[in-house]
Amino acid sequence: MSGAAVLPQRPVLAESNFNRQPFVLAWELTRACNLACVHCRAEAQLRRDPRELRTEEALRVIDDIARFDVPPVLILTGGDPMRRPDLNDLIRHATERGVRCTLTPAGTALTSERKLAEAQAAGLSRIAVSLDGPTAETHDAFRRVDGSFGWSMDIIAAAHRLGIPVQIHTTLCRRTLPYLEQMADLAESLGAVVWAVFCLVPTGRGVDLDELTGDEYERVFEWLAERSLTASWNLKLTEGYHYRRVLMQHQRAPVAGLGFQSSDGIGRATRAVNAGNGFCFISHIGEICPSGFLPVVAGNVRSDSVVDVYRNHPVFQELRDPTLLKGKCGVCEFRAICGGSRSRAFAHTGDYLESDTACAYQPGTGGNMTLAD
Repeated sequence: MSGAAVLPQRPVLAESNFNRQPFVLAWELTRACNLACVHCRAEAQLRRDPRELRTEEALRVIDDIARFDVPPVLILTGGDPMRRPDLNDLIRHATERGVRCTLTPAGTALTSERKLAEAQAAGLSRIAVSLDGPTAETHDAFRRVDGSFGWSMDIIAAAHRLGIPVQIHTTLCRRTLPYLEQMADLAESLGAVVWAVFCLVPTGRGVDLDELTGDEYERVFEWLAERSLTASWNLKLTEGYHYRRVLMQHQRAPVAGLGFQSSDGIGRATRAVNAGNGFCFISHIGEICPSGFLPVVAGNVRSDSVVDVYRNHPVFQELRDPTLLKGKCGVCEFRAICGGSRSRAFAHTGDYLESDTACAYQPGTGGNMTLAD
């Protein structure tokens, strides 16, 4: 890890004040990507959009992000962020401002060990690599480019040689469900610090994929809860907030126990990090949204402060008020630790306050928590 920038340990917020700052901020640096993944939220393209933020604009955004009381973890994503020639300049600038960076490169030959080493020297803390099948055949079919699986494995191996912690991302939908157990084993064999399972939200190209039913999610979450007890990785569910309810129903973990911090200083909040509620998203053209899966534009970094938009825009404030939730989510005794996927509610109903359609639970039929908890 020679030459790598070192940041002070990021504090774990026992009582995360999501009204003042997000825990995570994802920044879509570009939509340019050499893959054509079937689930892509961004519907990435081969060429960079001429409307992308220029380097000087991006540096000013980083300065603004650093104004949060506790700077969020900054996820540099895309498309493929490796397509930005100024990527290391942005990582270095963020590191100097006390903002910890992670990177989600596409599984292509573009992410070489040399480029990873340069990003590490600039201050990169972690990389996340997507694997949506346990073999080249299954993964490459999902990514729609032959060779992606092999390149992804090369990236992971290079990261390990450099000492960069690796997080594995896997999309959960009907197409990947048959391979989930193999994927859990693969994430373990690859030494992932976190296995992040993304429960499909039907947006972008993902509208053509089949979601799991509520009952199927219940069975999968039961299995994940058991599998995670003996795993070397920490499990992270994205857009699957009712996993926390499953854990609480079976008394497998107290609420506080759902948080953790890894050796690289990047952890998970003790509370659910939901769209606009602990999470914020900036698009490749500067749009500020609650999430990439919830593309409701609340401002633009070219004219607005992301700090001010996150704290004060009505959309963000509504998303942080559980008393506004509708349907089952609004009366559920687990809403304080779950809250349901606001992105999935929006994708299905056009209303981000409606119930999460992926949850089969009927409020009041089980569990030992109340709204007051």
